[in-house]
Amino acid sequence: MSEERRSILETFENPHPNRDYSIEIVAPEFTSVCPITGQPDFATLTLTYTADAKCVELKSYKMYLQNFRQAGIFYEDVTNCILDDLVSVLAPRAMKLVASFTPRGGISSTITAVHEANR
Repeated sequence: MSEERRSILETFENPHPNRDYSIEIVAPEFTSVCPITGQPDFATLTLTYTADAKCVELKSYKMYLQNFRQAGIFYEDVTNCILDDLVSVLAPRAMKLVASFTPRGGISSTITAVHEANR
C-alpha cells in the first residue's frame, strides 16, 4: 500500500536549491482510525522540512493524507509511515513531522519523527 500512497504525492523543483530554508505545512484536520476500537483519531500534523531538489505540491499532500481516513493504524505507525513516504519521494536535507493527536479518555499524544540526510 505504501507505493500506492506514495504515487499520490507530486513534487516540483525547488526554486532555491542552493539555500537552506524551512518549509512548514500544517494540516489541522488529519484523521485515521484506531485499529483496536475502530474509533476515529484526529490530529494536527506539522511538517517542517528543508528541501533539496524537490518540494511537495500541497494539493497532492492533502489527497495523500486523506488516504488514512479509514486506515486502522496506531499513532506511532502513521506518523512514521508518512515521514518515510515523504522522505522517499522528496529526499529532503532534513524533515520533521509532529503529529499532535486530540485527547481521548483524558490523554493526548504527540508523536515526533525526524529525518536528517547524510551530506
